[in-house]
Amino acid sequence: MRPAELNRLSVEEAADRYVELVRAKVVTGGLSRATAEVYARDVQTFVRLTRVCRLSGVLDDLSGDDVDAVLLAFARKPDERRRTPSEGGELQSAASQARFRRSVSALFKHAALAGWVQLNPMASATVVARERGGLRAERRALTREQAQGLVGAAVSPAGDEVRGRRDQRTEVRDALIVLLLTMVGPRVSELVRANVEDFYTNDGERYWRIFGKGGKTRDVPLPRLVARVLAAYLEVRQQAREGDDKALLLSWRGRRLARGDVQAVIDRVQARVDPERRRSVTPHGLRHTTATHLLAGGTDMDAVRRVLGHGDLSTLGRYRDELPGELEAAMRAHPLVHDTGV
Repeated sequence: MRPAELNRLSVEEAADRYVELVRAKVVTGGLSRATAEVYARDVQTFVRLTRVCRLSGVLDDLSGDDVDAVLLAFARKPDERRRTPSEGGELQSAASQARFRRSVSALFKHAALAGWVQLNPMASATVVARERGGLRAERRALTREQAQGLVGAAVSPAGDEVRGRRDQRTEVRDALIVLLLTMVGPRVSELVRANVEDFYTNDGERYWRIFGKGGKTRDVPLPRLVARVLAAYLEVRQQAREGDDKALLLSWRGRRLARGDVQAVIDRVQARVDPERRRSVTPHGLRHTTATHLLAGGTDMDAVRRVLGHGDLSTLGRYRDELPGELEAAMRAHPLVHDTGV
C-alpha cells in the first residue's frame, strides 16, 4: 500500500537513512556486520554513480532508464580490489554486478514502502543480472523516436563535445559507429573487424562488404546519410599521421577499435540525446532496432534477413521486437476497411 504522503528526499539523504536502517539490523541480529557493510558500500556507490551519470538529485525523479544507466556504469567500473598492471583494475565480476543490482533493488523496495518514491523504478529497469556475463541491458529495439534522437545526436554533436586537441577529436567516427549500428545492424564483431577496403562504390551506390560468421560475406548498400558520414570520416582518417593502415575504426591513438569501446561510444552519444527520447541500449539492441524498423516499414523479410546476415527467416523472428502502438496502427490501416469504403 502506498503511503499517504510522499517524502521527496535527495538520493544522498535517502541512501544515508537506508544505510542507518541496515546497520541497525546488525544490532537486532537481522543482518551480519559483513552483509550490512556490503549493502552500505553498494548504496554509497549508487549515490556516486548517479552523479557520474548526471542524473536527478531527487530519488523519486529517477526512472527505470536512470537505474539502467547506473547499473551499466557499475558493470564497466574497474574493481579496485583486483588491480592489473596495465589496466589499473579489472572490471566488476558477474557476481559483483548481480550483488550490486540486488542492493539497489533493496534500496528502492524500502523507498517505496517508506514513501520516498511514488513507484519503484526497478519495475521498468531493463538491465538484468545474468548467470554468466553479469549485468546486461535487455536487447530491446529503440522506438522510432528514441532511434531518431540517437541518430540526431550522432550527426549533430554539441559544441562542447568537439573541443579539445584536434588529434583526439573522434566525433565523426562516433557518428559513423552509431549510424552503422542503427541503420545497417551489423554484429559488433563485424563492425570492429571492418577495413577501409571493405567499402566500395558501384553505379553510384556505396556498399559495405561485411565479413560475417562462418566465413560468409554479404554486400549491403548504405543509406545516403550513412554514406555521407562515411565519406566525412574517411577524409578525417586520411589526415591522421599514424595508425593501422587497414582498420576502418581507429582510436585517437591510431589503433583498431576494440569491441569493448563500442558501448562507450554509444553511451557518449546517448548523453547528448534529449532525456525524454533517451534509453540505454547495447550494440546488439541497435541490431534489433535495424531489424524491427525495417520490418515495421514493410521491407521484405528476405531482404532484412540478407542485411543482417542470417541463414534463414526463422532466425529473423528473434530480432523483431514489439513497438508501442504498432497493433493500433495496423488495425487502423486494415485493408478490408479501406476496400469496403466503410
